[in-house]
Amino acid sequence: MRILAIDYGTVRTGIAATDPEQIIASGLTTVPTATIFDFLTDYLKKEKVEGIVVGEPKHLDNTPAQSAQAVDKFTTQLQAKFPGLPIYKVDERFTSRMAFQSMIDGGVSKKDRRNKGTIDMVSAALILQTFMEMKKDGRLPPSISS
Repeated sequence: MRILAIDYGTVRTGIAATDPEQIIASGLTTVPTATIFDFLTDYLKKEKVEGIVVGEPKHLDNTPAQSAQAVDKFTTQLQAKFPGLPIYKVDERFTSRMAFQSMIDGGVSKKDRRNKGTIDMVSAALILQTFMEMKKDGRLPPSISS
């Protein structure tokens, strides 16, 4: 079963997924936030998903970032729309910067690095990779949907 990760934004949302064996985290797509639930509904009909990881925006001092309220509202809607599916939050500090750097390191062109949707998708993959490492190390964050 796959695990999905979401880098939620008010305009667009980056999505990443594991392979069915949960070995590799890969960017999947970026969708307009207004259509995120349509995308998720379709995806969950086609793929078996074990859980969803949502990036939790925080400041350097570990306090919630301004966008945390929007993410909290989104996760509440996510729980209501997909009851029984575990939902986790993972600290997303630095993921946008790390995503940009990984695109440079990977040889992505300057033009493509300017595409904020690409950065959101790569950020979601980094959030998912963090979650997978936590899971492997037995440091799984509590599910917010339980």
